[in-house]
Amino acid sequence: MIEQETRNIAELIQEFNQGRDKRLLTLKYQAMQVNSFSFFRGTCHLFYQDWPVGGSLDNAPLAWICGDLHLENFGSFKGDNRLVYFDLNDFDEAILSPCTWDVARFLTSIFLAADNFSYSQSDASTLAKFALDSYVEALSIGHVYTIETATAQGVVKELLDSLYQRKRETFLDTRTELNNGQRRLKIDHKRTFPVGANEIEKVTNLIEVIANERKNPNFFRVLDVTGRIAGTGSLGLERYAILIEGKGSPNRNYLLDLKAQPGSALQNFTKVAQPQWKSEAQRRYTIQKNMQGTSPAILSPIEFEQKSFLLKELQPQEDKINLKIIKEQIADFRQLLKNMAQLTAWAQLCASGRDGSDIADRLIEFASEKQWQGEILNYCQNYCQQVKQDYQIFCQSQLQP
Repeated sequence: MIEQETRNIAELIQEFNQGRDKRLLTLKYQAMQVNSFSFFRGTCHLFYQDWPVGGSLDNAPLAWICGDLHLENFGSFKGDNRLVYFDLNDFDEAILSPCTWDVARFLTSIFLAADNFSYSQSDASTLAKFALDSYVEALSIGHVYTIETATAQGVVKELLDSLYQRKRETFLDTRTELNNGQRRLKIDHKRTFPVGANEIEKVTNLIEVIANERKNPNFFRVLDVTGRIAGTGSLGLERYAILIEGKGSPNRNYLLDLKAQPGSALQNFTKVAQPQWKSEAQRRYTIQKNMQGTSPAILSPIEFEQKSFLLKELQPQEDKINLKIIKEQIADFRQLLKNMAQLTAWAQLCASGRDGSDIADRLIEFASEKQWQGEILNYCQNYCQQVKQDYQIFCQSQLQP
């Protein structure tokens, strides 16, 4: 455990979130108070500040990682080919690092979730080891696969089937309303909030940058813009929901998600040299494209007025596994963990040998090494206690933006 007198949790969190929208930062701090797992989601920077850089767990192949890997950062989406996939889905913190970094954050999230599910320590350890074994097995095989409707099992298959069957009109009706035959985004102050005319004009101009590069620029004609509330760690960053023309009728409109990209929180803690990216959005876009077999539809980096944004088709929050539903079904939880662990290995293999990462053969070799596996399980189980202690201190601090 880290000596608390050497650091002030509230100050570290406040410093990291400096400059964010205070209204949304209030929501972030409220979300982080729900439980230790939610706190963990919102404090990726603390995890890597505490990571033993240069220690034995860093003696691992360099790989492209998403950087903030935990149970809630997997979900379903439609690709440009309109097929439905389940995969890693948050790459804001993506970076080149020892492959163990993503594995450790993922395993720690399992210990925390199991604790919040009131599982025994024995069950939590068994689940974490099962997930690690699944990652190691997938890495050792060295082949990259995807999870889509035809190959999914259990709760993941149920999720993908529901998304595959969902009609565009049904989804649009949950997020928009018709007014004289024209759709407008709903304002509910839970997922969306109103923005001023200047912001609407800025976003509209920004989308025109993408539209002018496409064969059908009218597809991207902006119909409405709102602020967007989503996630935990990124709350407070500039983010918008955008309604566009799409395929030409109110029932064939599209929804987009536009999110500012300020840079990876891991950059301050790594000793690994990174590529010289054109922009932070280009970093995120390139790493995501390299790590995923198929990426979400309309994924595009945009530079506008010296700011960096990533654009993609809006994927609803409902397109994630509801962990509360499966906590009573440990068999379903095991299958889910197996899929997530496999996807982690496949993503690292998919991006191997690119821009400084080690080749797949090195990752395969690493999977056969035993010592690091016991070390990483012990580290994550112990660090779970650190997160719980930090969470209690945070709640007592009553931190305000």
